[in-house]
Amino acid sequence: MNSFIGTYECKADAKGRLMIPVALKTQLSPLLEEGFVLKRAVFQSCLELYPMSEWKVLMEKMNGLNRFSKKNNDFIRRFTAGVKVVEVDAAGRLLIPKELCLFAGIDKELVLSSAINIIEIWDKQRYEQAIDDATLDFADLAEEVMGGDNGE
Repeated sequence: MNSFIGTYECKADAKGRLMIPVALKTQLSPLLEEGFVLKRAVFQSCLELYPMSEWKVLMEKMNGLNRFSKKNNDFIRRFTAGVKVVEVDAAGRLLIPKELCLFAGIDKELVLSSAINIIEIWDKQRYEQAIDDATLDFADLAEEVMGGDNGE
């Protein structure tokens, strides 16, 4: 499993291309050859960049779902809506397709934020708002998720 570190600010050009910051590109370099999958996030209005190896693991789990269940089919359809295979070009740029830019409200200023094994791509203002919103109950959430009272 990959594990990324850091939060990086960058800009997108008029075509939706962003230059991957050097420190992040260094972390991604062993994965550049296999490519990435870019998709809409489930819970936030941001994008998620999956290394192809991580995407394949996720798809193996999803492939185990019973496709004769309407609920499972609906989930798969919505989860994979707008999914794109993307690559980092020789200049270190990543092209974000227009429809994904629209979904995430991405215009010019971006934040690339590590989320363990994927990278979240945010419009800078939306990212700052999401962090501010989460600050209010983060201590309670941390205690609930990591506090050890959940029987583990």
